[in-house]
Amino acid sequence: MQIAVLRGRDDECRALRDLLDHPAGGGALLFQGEPGTGRTALVDRAHRYAPDRLVLAATALPGEATLPYAGLQRLLDPVLDRADTLPAQQRGLFRRVMAGAGCPPGQRLALSMAVRGLLAAVARDRPVLCTLDDLDLGDRPTAEVLAFVARRVHRLPVAVVLTGATDTDALTGGIPTHRLRPLDESQSRTLLADLLPTGLTAPVAAVLTGLARGNPQALVDLATALTPGQARGEEPPPARVPADGALARGYRIRLGRLPTDARRLLLLAALDGESDPATLLRAARAAGTAVAALAPAETAGLVRVGPQRVVFPQPLARAMVESTATLAERRTAHLLLARVLDGPGHRLRRTLHLAAAAVGPDPALAAALETAAVADRVGYPTASVALQRAAELTDQPDLAATRLVAAARYAWSAGQPQRARLLLRRLPATPVHPVVAGRAELLRGELELRCGTIPAALAALLAAAEALAGADRTAALGALVRAGEAACFAGDQFRYAEVARRAEALRRPAAPAGTELLSAYLTGVAATLRGDHERGGPALRRAVVLGGQLTGPALTPAALTLAAAAGLLVGVDRATHRLADRAVELARARGELSTLPRALELRAAAEYWLGRHEAAAASSREGLRVARAGGQTNCAHVHLGMLAVLAAIRADRDDSLRRIREIGEGPGPGSRPYALAQWALSVLDLTDGRPDDAAARLVALARPGTGRGQVLIQVMATPYLVEAAAHTAHRPAALAALAVFDRWVTSTASPSRRALSARCHALLAPRGGTTAEAEFRTALRLHPAEAGPFERARTELLFGRELRRGRRPRDAREHLHRARETFTCLGVTTWAELAGAELRAAGESVGGPDLPVARVLTGQQLRIAQLVAEGATNREIAARLFLSTRTVDHHLRNIFHRLGIRSRTELARAIT
Repeated sequence: MQIAVLRGRDDECRALRDLLDHPAGGGALLFQGEPGTGRTALVDRAHRYAPDRLVLAATALPGEATLPYAGLQRLLDPVLDRADTLPAQQRGLFRRVMAGAGCPPGQRLALSMAVRGLLAAVARDRPVLCTLDDLDLGDRPTAEVLAFVARRVHRLPVAVVLTGATDTDALTGGIPTHRLRPLDESQSRTLLADLLPTGLTAPVAAVLTGLARGNPQALVDLATALTPGQARGEEPPPARVPADGALARGYRIRLGRLPTDARRLLLLAALDGESDPATLLRAARAAGTAVAALAPAETAGLVRVGPQRVVFPQPLARAMVESTATLAERRTAHLLLARVLDGPGHRLRRTLHLAAAAVGPDPALAAALETAAVADRVGYPTASVALQRAAELTDQPDLAATRLVAAARYAWSAGQPQRARLLLRRLPATPVHPVVAGRAELLRGELELRCGTIPAALAALLAAAEALAGADRTAALGALVRAGEAACFAGDQFRYAEVARRAEALRRPAAPAGTELLSAYLTGVAATLRGDHERGGPALRRAVVLGGQLTGPALTPAALTLAAAAGLLVGVDRATHRLADRAVELARARGELSTLPRALELRAAAEYWLGRHEAAAASSREGLRVARAGGQTNCAHVHLGMLAVLAAIRADRDDSLRRIREIGEGPGPGSRPYALAQWALSVLDLTDGRPDDAAARLVALARPGTGRGQVLIQVMATPYLVEAAAHTAHRPAALAALAVFDRWVTSTASPSRRALSARCHALLAPRGGTTAEAEFRTALRLHPAEAGPFERARTELLFGRELRRGRRPRDAREHLHRARETFTCLGVTTWAELAGAELRAAGESVGGPDLPVARVLTGQQLRIAQLVAEGATNREIAARLFLSTRTVDHHLRNIFHRLGIRSRTELARAIT
């Protein structure tokens, strides 16, 4: 399988070109990396980059490792006849060594100088490229000579390219070195697309990249061995890198150079997942050897034994050590480890090793595995492995399916959605118990909600709720909560009515706190979405209270997150933040990575309402990182949308647009990420002086009365919608949106939301009237002092603008000064500039924008401004830029607005 592009090796290819593009100059490069990282591919690339050079190339051979200078002889064989040009003493020594007579220790320097002299003589006719691949696998004397020469060719038209493992530093010191890093996920997926141009399903691609751990050759081997059914996702994907692939062969060669006892101990260390030195020490004794036998493997860089841990530094080394061992070797090692893990704290580890060595069903061992996984409170990844193996050892189909679903649930909790999907696919095609099938469908729905397609999530979650309703009411309500979330994510809030009807049928008096929380949340959200705040508010507040009272098994990150979501809807921001923050900390402490992105999303939302925009951005950045690492693409898109909104509010155009581009075209027009992106763009439109565009975007987010669109996002963005639409053709839509906003705000006790409502009414009131002034003053009185100052400063700015336009410049300046000072302290320069522009319009002498004009204006605006500064008229500018004069007028108004100036003369001064 040929690869035209070396993915993830741009720096290395650039270094090769820099070395080889100057035939008169010389130098050397060393590429270090574990097997399969692309060392040989880089040597091949060097040969392609050197069409005008004489290429002397060799690959070190393990079979010649005990033959001194065997590699050197093969490398220099094409130019041995040029040895006549060497001085007599060097020539005689060189020829004796090439004939196999060896080199006395005292003459190694002379031999090295002879090799350098030979290459110099050859290079007089034509520049030389000399390459040796895998220098650590061949004979050491050859490596020593070439390393010596590589350090001394910079004055010759000779380039030397060497490759080796990561443990060659003592031999190759002084040679410019590139350590080949693993490919990242994006590079790995791109390489898979190169290898399999006919296509690969996303879940299978994720499995392959996880198995390869950034190793290019592992990806090549996996892609080569993949069947068409596996590529389409119709058959189970590979469980490990192929044992007969090129990478495995490379590791076999490397491992074959180790002593037998070192290989045995290396296998024991690889098979023991905990990898603690004490266990390895006992295992070494039980194997009849000492832990010191592992020293050659440590020297080779395959393993590192520390005071507390045995570590495999190379990502794939552990897996390759295991896969290259025979079945008998692995079984023997597992049984030995089970024998030495006899302490009470090692029950699960011992049972896992016994299970790995078991052949055929073993119900007793399966039960022991399940008991140990649950009782020993091990991490979710280990519990998943244990339950999977327990299912494989179980001879009763329903019990095996139950354990398999539990293993998948643990995998999902650990942030391993692809593993969870694969385990669910192993469920038998024959019908299993309805409750087991319902739990499996619930997990499928959650996976689709966070990582897949929302329609599939909604269908699976509703089916799960129906299957579980008779046997597990709490699980059925949990499925309905997730189904409602899916409906809202897609912008299909009208579907929540069906969810609520099903939830009402499951309601029972005197339910446990966790179950009551689910019922109260579903009732409250359904009522809120249909505008019935009188019923929705109390139910949601009850959910908040219940969330704060949870204890014992009911206290989970998911339950706390649900209570936080309820808190957002009733405007209790501090309680929401406490609940979301507690959910985040609990998820971290338990390693429950599947719930962490959603908890961080709600914490960011609470921080937004509290005016802590920097904290909200930090929460969203963490949520984005965790969501991406756990394959939760839908959550990642929401965090990107929130980051875009926060950047737009800061008027950081570049960052906001970058986040929107990262969202891409995946989320549909009605989805939550799409709505957040539109909100961000509307804020940018507003700061750029395009209120019509801003209003149009926000109006389109939802269609009131239909239950379609992102109603909740539109409600959050209503203050921006009203500001944009107050004096445009979208005013009726703004009035309708404000009515919805007011009904919600009235049902809360949130002063900050009431302040925003008053500001909105001021903006919609007749200009210059007493109503507008009264509403602005109400808004300023309601803005909480403990909340972030940004929204208060925005109110001061809008009030100052209203007073200036009402011909009260002196009164306006007081508010505009406060706004400008606050924005400056917050570092939101664009808003400070807007306040400064209003101050200048109110007759105040303030400095112009501190930023260079080129950073404030768009490219088109800057070009128009430059032409104005040159003295061109609008008609002349239109002709030169192939624009209409109306477009030039429009751009010029925006330029004046953004720079805070009022004349072409001021613009000319600003440009110059």
